[in-house]
Parts: sequence; C-alpha cells; structure tokens
Amino acid sequence: MLVRGGVLVDADGEREGDLLTGPDGRIAATGPPGSLQPRPGDEVHDATGKLVVPGGIDAHTHLHLPVGAVRVSDDFTSGTRAAAVGGTTAIIDYVTPRRGEDPLAALATWRRWAEPSAVDWALHLTFTEAVPEEVVAKGVEAGVTSFKLYMAYPDRLMVDDETIVSLMTAGRRHGALVTLHCENGGAIEALRRQALAEGRTAIIEHARTRPAVLEGEAVSRAAALAEVTGAAIYIVHLSSAPALAAVRTAQERGVDVQVETCPQYLYLDTGRLEGPDAPDFVCTPPLRDPWHGEELWEGLARGWVHTVATDHCPFWREDRRAGVAGRPGGAADFTEVPGGLPGLQTRMALVWEGVRAGRITRADWVRLCCEAPARTFGLWPAKGSLSPGSDADVVVWDPARRQSLGAGDLDMATDHSPYEGMVATGWPELVLCRGRVVAREGRFVGEPGWGRYVARQPLTPR
Repeated sequence: MLVRGGVLVDADGEREGDLLTGPDGRIAATGPPGSLQPRPGDEVHDATGKLVVPGGIDAHTHLHLPVGAVRVSDDFTSGTRAAAVGGTTAIIDYVTPRRGEDPLAALATWRRWAEPSAVDWALHLTFTEAVPEEVVAKGVEAGVTSFKLYMAYPDRLMVDDETIVSLMTAGRRHGALVTLHCENGGAIEALRRQALAEGRTAIIEHARTRPAVLEGEAVSRAAALAEVTGAAIYIVHLSSAPALAAVRTAQERGVDVQVETCPQYLYLDTGRLEGPDAPDFVCTPPLRDPWHGEELWEGLARGWVHTVATDHCPFWREDRRAGVAGRPGGAADFTEVPGGLPGLQTRMALVWEGVRAGRITRADWVRLCCEAPARTFGLWPAKGSLSPGSDADVVVWDPARRQSLGAGDLDMATDHSPYEGMVATGWPELVLCRGRVVAREGRFVGEPGWGRYVARQPLTPR
C-alpha cells in the first residue's frame, strides 16, 4: 500500500510525506510528498489532511481472565478486534497464575488463549509467590522480558518485600523489567475490615479504603527496593498525585523507574462510585478526586509519566453485580464487586482529546501511546516506529472524525461504557497490522488469528 499525502508523526518528528509498505509486512520507504510511486497492484490511500502514525501499543491488558466466580467479558478474539478498530495494533497481556500454579504452565495456557488474536500480542508474566531464578530465566528465553509483582491483595496476589527484592535482583541479572502494582495491601485490608465491621458496605467505600496516600507509600517503597537492587521498574496504572510525587522523587535521585497511567484516571473521578451505576466504575486503584487527574496530565506533558495503557479488564453488568464470590443474591458489599474497566478500543482517542485540549502535543500522543511502550518493553524498533524496516503497523488518523464512546457504538464485549454520552473527535480512518488492513472507516476488516506472538528483547543485563 502507498499512503500518500499525510502528516507523518513518530520519533523522527512531524513531516508531510508518503509511506510505502512492502510485501513482507514491513515499511518499505517513507519520503516527501509525491516522492514514492506505487508498484503494480498496490492500493493507494489518500491521507491528505490526516495524520499517519505508528500503530498503538497497549502495554497492559487482561483478556480471557478468570476473576473468582466470573470472567472478564473480552477474550483475545473480541478484545483484539476492538483494539484494531481503535488504532491499537499490538497488546501486552498479563499472564496471572494462581498461587501454587506453575507460572510457565500458565504462560503456555495464555499462549493458547491468545492464538485467535487479530493483532500482534506479547505477554507479561505475573509472580504471586517466590519462584526460583530459573523460572525468570526461562521466561526471558521465551521472550517474556517483564514480570509483575503485586503489593496489594494479600489473600491471593501480594508478595512481601523479601520476595520483591529477590525477584528484582533476578530480573536485573536476566534483563527483565519488573512491573509493580503499588498499593499498601496490608493497610488496605485493615481499612476494609474496619469499614465492613462498621456497616459501611457501599461502593464508595472501595475508594475510601484505598486512599491515595497508600499508593504513594507503596511507590516510594518500590522505588527504594529498586534503588538498593539496581533493578529497572515500571509502575502500572498510576492513579494519584501522592504516587506521582513519589515517582518524581525517585527519578530525581536516579532510580530507573518508568510509569504508566490509564484514561480512567484522567477522565473519571470518585463521583462515579455513588448511585445505581456505581458497580460499573469499580477499578483498582480506585477512581480519585478530580484534582489528581490534573496532576497526571501534567506528568504526561512533563515526561514524568511515560506511557498510557488501559488495564483493560471489562465485565458484563450482570457479572459485576453477581460478584466474584459467586454468592447467591449477588455481591454482598463493595469488596465482592469485580474490578476493572473497558478501554482497549478508546485509549488512542481519549489521549488524543488531550491534544485537542492543549494539554499535550501530537508528538507526546505518539510517544505515550506508541513509541514509549515499544521502547520500554523490548518491541522497538519493529513496533512504535515509521522507519523503513519496521513492521507496517500504521494508523491513518482522522482528527476530525467523530465517534461516540457509548457501549452500543463500540466493539468491546461489554454492555456499558465508562464514557457513555461522550463523543470523541479523532478516530482511525485506516489501520494496518504488519501491512494488512485490519480496520477501515471504523469497522473491523481483519481476521482472527492474523496476530502473531512477539518474543521481546531483554534489557541489557546489569
């Protein structure tokens, strides 16, 4: 395909030009307007007035995931279809083994689940307990060069500081990046028990028992542990100003800490956790008061926050109200509502709204959604770039196209949207994954199974 006459935006800056994809699924050439000619049989796409950007990379998804008695509503088929339509051409999903389960066996299960993906995919591996260093090494050999540790959920996911230090050290030796869910799990459990004992069971207690200060404390502790081990770390789904302040303090003293936030923390607040629809807005960390979002936008613009991912973890309304415990009559209180929001399809558009509002630049948008995830997670330069030789993951972005973000107008497998009633201005006109058109004019035109597993490169061992 020859994409002609658009404005190319990537790590090399902004310039008007043409882009030619090759039969090998890679970018063959870029050049000034009119400098490239189609070959016989090539489609020519007129991108005049549009942006041409690398395909988006969502570095934090949960597809097909069992959560207690229920399961997230998007599997790899439906989730990656929605991703393609929204301009995301690669995802990195989290393998989450149960305690006592062999993490490498869980990895094999996720690889089977992911085979129907319509866009390319990679995997992170979660450790919910101490593991031999050999498991880290084998994960890296399989192209899984990042693993996740939880500092929350002591009943099923949280690991202690001794385990964190051990796995950070192993990660440093093998070139793996440690990603962390940062909340003080022990303190939160005490607050949750106190709320229930006092009869405070409403959804709003989800936020009140997970205060921002306990996220900030956990970020500070994670950074301190990274500092003493020399490990590189990545903080997932940063949600609050205290956590951002802790990140800045660590970065300023030279700790190798990178950070993601999610659209829900930029657009939604605790007001959504009251009323009949409150269960549909439960996520962890919880939604915060609006001023935290203002701080996060500043962090995106200043480069303190490196990526925007989604933590995509959707449910059907019925399953949210049924609760993770499978209790007859449904969830008894806020602790039993499954947490997570849909966002895989809407991420690129929601971050683009920040460009329209003057909060960030077009270059920031591409860096946050495409380039930085590729560099951080060992996908660069095959992904996140428009350079010749890179995969032809290309999005022609129409900055004037309007798109409703209501559930009925989207492709994600869920019957509610956190952004119901919102209309985005800016949406993909054309999406290519390795040179193949997977979405056109807001419709999926790809094929389940087209996506391939991407083995990622390790960090340089230190």
